[in-house]
Amino acid sequence: MTKLRVALVQLAADQDVAANLDRAAALIRTAGESKPGLVALPEMFHYRGPVAGFRESASTLPGPLTEPFSDLARELNCWILLGSVAERSTDPLRPFNTSVLLDPAGGIAATYRKRHLFDVSITDGPSDHESSRITPGDSCVVAVMGGAAEEVDVRLGLSICFDLRFPELYRELAAGGAVVISVPANFTEATGRDHWEVLLRARAIENGAFVIAPAQCGIGAGVPTHGRSMVVDPWGTVIAQAPDGPGVVQAEMDLERVLEIRRQLPTQPPR
Repeated sequence: MTKLRVALVQLAADQDVAANLDRAAALIRTAGESKPGLVALPEMFHYRGPVAGFRESASTLPGPLTEPFSDLARELNCWILLGSVAERSTDPLRPFNTSVLLDPAGGIAATYRKRHLFDVSITDGPSDHESSRITPGDSCVVAVMGGAAEEVDVRLGLSICFDLRFPELYRELAAGGAVVISVPANFTEATGRDHWEVLLRARAIENGAFVIAPAQCGIGAGVPTHGRSMVVDPWGTVIAQAPDGPGVVQAEMDLERVLEIRRQLPTQPPR
């Protein structure tokens, strides 16, 4: 079998870190009932609110933001992608925004620090300067998920939210062997309604890869978010999409589809 079942958790996180962790854990348990190989959470699933609270929530890795989910990974015997958490950096005012991949034994298999920060000013929309509160990362990360599918090790490329607008990162991930690419997000409604699906499908088509995108919904830090978590196949077809509101959306991905599409459209960078 070369099929990977994935479950995306869609959340509406607020300022209560403990409550957010509990809600995330409850939805992971719900997702676990179908025995997925991978459960993925959105960006900043642990906290959305004023900047001071985000800084205060920052911890080391592993730490209090990852340990409850390490227990869940062991219990459910699956991989868990913590879309992003605040990871302490050398600058106490600017932690990293870090995606954490947990293996079925509960260990940290990979981490990725968001490279492209949300410094924007949208007419009649959000204005933000994420680089004033986040330290950017500088690495490209492709993780090998051994045992996630029965016959193959799955190579998962990691990215976060605003990275989606920088196709060169995804070319790096494809060159590193990624067949599935994760885009946990806290995408605003103002940009998401026009750009979210278009960009996710473009990244899938360009790289002949599955794209999984667990997203935040509701109001976060006073800004409406788009939700619509989705799974896109290597042809660019949306094969699963979440409705509005918190919940879980699932899909089964046949990884042979990646090889099939890449044979037909050999546009991937050489490895």
